[in-house]
Amino acid sequence: MKYQLQPIRTNADYKAALKAAEAFFDAAAEPSPGSNEEAVFEALVTLIEAYEKKHYPIELPTPIDAIKFRMEQGGMTVADMAPYIGPSNRVYEVLKGTRKLSVTMIRRLMTLGIPADVLIGQEPPAHA
Repeated sequence: MKYQLQPIRTNADYKAALKAAEAFFDAAAEPSPGSNEEAVFEALVTLIEAYEKKHYPIELPTPIDAIKFRMEQGGMTVADMAPYIGPSNRVYEVLKGTRKLSVTMIRRLMTLGIPADVLIGQEPPAHA
């Protein structure tokens, strides 16, 4: 596939880049490793991701929303959260937002797969 790489500055550029990337997915075979087509595809995906990060950022959930989502996802009850947060009254306080998470709670909740940056309410570090 022939595609001229260029910066994505406008929504029209973005749509054109998406269409070009779609052609790679629609192709019968993936580009050969080390080929020019593979390099173009990887560069194109990088350009698309950079544009999306700037123009369509995804905000992290609040710690409470993340905990509630994980509970719902795992079919967990307040009682199931006791090993991670403490007695049921403490779980309710955390879920209502009247009690902040302690470092110990955060460490325990991380074992459920909730990222630390979400639990402490920070943006993850930028990847180099």
